Amino acid sequence: MAATRGVRNNNPGNIDFNTRNPWQGQLGLEAGVAKPRFARFDSPENGIRALAKLLLNYRGKDGLPGVGGPGIDTVRETISRWAPGNENDTEAYIAAAARALGVGACEVIDVRRPAVLRGLVVAIIRHENGGVPYDGAVIDEGVRRALQ
Repeated sequence: MAATRGVRNNNPGNIDFNTRNPWQGQLGLEAGVAKPRFARFDSPENGIRALAKLLLNYRGKDGLPGVGGPGIDTVRETISRWAPGNENDTEAYIAAAARALGVGACEVIDVRRPAVLRGLVVAIIRHENGGVPYDGAVIDEGVRRALQ
């Protein structure tokens, strides 16, 4: 299997490049593609750290009315923000992530718990890249860095 764009960029969450986000280990905008869009990182661990940091930051953002508690705290709310429907099959993404976590799409989750954060990170990596190309130690280190 050829390396996906996310894997080539050490950005398995396919985080858009934005100069306002000086992520740890960010090298800048991806190179070698017709329409550069995504950030490039120096290591998969730092790309995973940025993915996990974004998920943690979502907690403080407004969620969907009538879903979960205050803030973004369900798989539905998280994935709806991560992968908007104008460019993704968000319903399929939500279903896959909820299934991976073993929760309902609108069930409240706490991404501040390392196991929950890790599970959501892995589900996003799987969906964005068609699989999980990293061993557990790489994912664990990225999540650990995000929780520091």
